[in-house]
Amino acid sequence: MNEFFNHNDTKSARQAQYEAQKIAFAPIIFQVARSMRDLGILEILNNNDENGLSLEQIAKKVNLSIYGVKTLIETSLSADIVKQKENKYFITKTGYFLLKDEMTNVNMNYNHYVNYKGLYDLDKAIVNEKAEGLKEFGTCDTIYPLLSTLPEKVKQSWFEFDHFYSDTALDEAIDILLSNKPKKILDIGGNTGKFSIRLANKSNDIKVTIADLKEQIALATANIKKNNLESRVDFYPTNILDKNLDIPNGYDVIWMSQFLDCFKEEDIISILSRIKNAKDKDAKIYIMEPLWDKQAVEAGAYCIINTSPYFTAMANGYSKMFNSWDMIEYIKKAGLCIEEEIDHVGICQSIIICK
Repeated sequence: MNEFFNHNDTKSARQAQYEAQKIAFAPIIFQVARSMRDLGILEILNNNDENGLSLEQIAKKVNLSIYGVKTLIETSLSADIVKQKENKYFITKTGYFLLKDEMTNVNMNYNHYVNYKGLYDLDKAIVNEKAEGLKEFGTCDTIYPLLSTLPEKVKQSWFEFDHFYSDTALDEAIDILLSNKPKKILDIGGNTGKFSIRLANKSNDIKVTIADLKEQIALATANIKKNNLESRVDFYPTNILDKNLDIPNGYDVIWMSQFLDCFKEEDIISILSRIKNAKDKDAKIYIMEPLWDKQAVEAGAYCIINTSPYFTAMANGYSKMFNSWDMIEYIKKAGLCIEEEIDHVGICQSIIICK
């Protein structure tokens, strides 16, 4: 296990006080950084990095007032997004990543459009164990039935975030899965069908069933039809939390990708126990999750850990991202045995194979 965040509290009192101010002003810094990106200021600074630009030049190029530009630039200066030489401003390395880095932009859009307003009620969500911030988008208990009807920018940002952290792992995960030569696969929590589509296109011998909420099945059905895979991919609408509903059997592999992190501990154990009881004797269970203590670098662990408050305030009020020891404990409590663990699949995923 990587020793992420095990060397905290090494700053002087003055440094620690400064770090505390950064946290206190973090919402302002975030919105300034996003505005610098979305209003085109970072782009023109990047394009004029050799000679820099004055406030007047920036204001003219982006068609904004000098007041507005100065407000954004000075906060950006304090946040190491820009640097100043005499009366000219230049983009920094941090500013460049805010502008050009895909992961940074996916995270920023997700936090702005999906999380920002709802996280105002994070404290209430913690106390009530309920997604108190979800009222920004609807009256459901969880965000999942609302995904297909979210405002377009919110929906786009949610799916781009979800897919960014899983898509880079899909091809490698499919190769791992196909090495055992399965014929029938149950994709639980198949979402938009992205994994099942790629899997069906990779192997003509595979039959896939997507099991998910009816609202998600509607999204997946459209994507399956668009890819002409109706004969290879079918659907099983269900609520996996409903213990009165059967989990279908007859599959060589039960696949779950970024699915179990949508549930609380007792539900995860219950789901895994029911899958164990429903599966064929020789079937294998594949669990793919981004485990924060298994990341290659600390920045990856940071991003995954800080996704958990989204689940608390916006998604359901009770689930979170995993570390490996929690996930292993849930698996063992469900009566399953771990056959193999594979880390660093794609940019951040781990696959745990159970029997």
